[in-house]
Amino acid sequence: MYLYICTFSALEIVFVSSTVPKLLASLVSTNKNISFISCFTQLYVFNSLGVTECYLLSVMVFDRHLAINNPLRYPAIMNTQLCTKLAVLPWMVGFGIVLAPTIITAQLEFCGSKINHFFCDFAPLQSMACSIPLVVIVITSFIAFLDVVVPFIIILGFYVRIIITVLKISSVKGKQKAFSTCSSHLIVASLFYGTATIVYVKPKGSQYDKFLALMYTAVTPFINPFIYSFRNKDVKEALKKHIERCLKKH
Repeated sequence: MYLYICTFSALEIVFVSSTVPKLLASLVSTNKNISFISCFTQLYVFNSLGVTECYLLSVMVFDRHLAINNPLRYPAIMNTQLCTKLAVLPWMVGFGIVLAPTIITAQLEFCGSKINHFFCDFAPLQSMACSIPLVVIVITSFIAFLDVVVPFIIILGFYVRIIITVLKISSVKGKQKAFSTCSSHLIVASLFYGTATIVYVKPKGSQYDKFLALMYTAVTPFINPFIYSFRNKDVKEALKKHIERCLKKH
């Protein structure tokens, strides 16, 4: 669990770094330009990291599913080798699956030069194209389905099995303990998928896309560490001991 949380934390740092620094620079500077290469580099890196997060959240709920449904076999199944492979797999999927739509979008002929967004993304860039071939629309929509809907269905399926198992536990304390292991992940996944699904899966853009994009690119990654920290018993105990030591020193 902690290996996945550490991987998730590193992913969030890089994810935020792909858009927020340029956003801040544009806010404090009169120069709001971005080169073609920089724009598509940001497009590729940002979306690759977004897909990586979607699938990493799926891996994390699979880990919780094993811990709750197969607690005795969990150490044998989730060994170091499998754990490492599952932590690396989302990165490979993310950076591989976004490559095709990035290349075909870069090959479009653009009639505009102003992006109606605070970072380079598929929808704002494709809206600047003189014309969008049907194959581009189909590939982009299919990739969006693989990026968001498939991981969401996987997470939903595992949570259904987890809930069924937890409901069979007789003691209230046992149910609370089982649910507490999943609560942080459930909150984080809900915040991320709630906004990302609206932006990427719906057919047409809206005036709220920028606000929703700001939520999953900056706000959600900012509050995720607090969700995992303050809902984790071990972290709270470590923080409590650290505060007690500091008070004793003074």
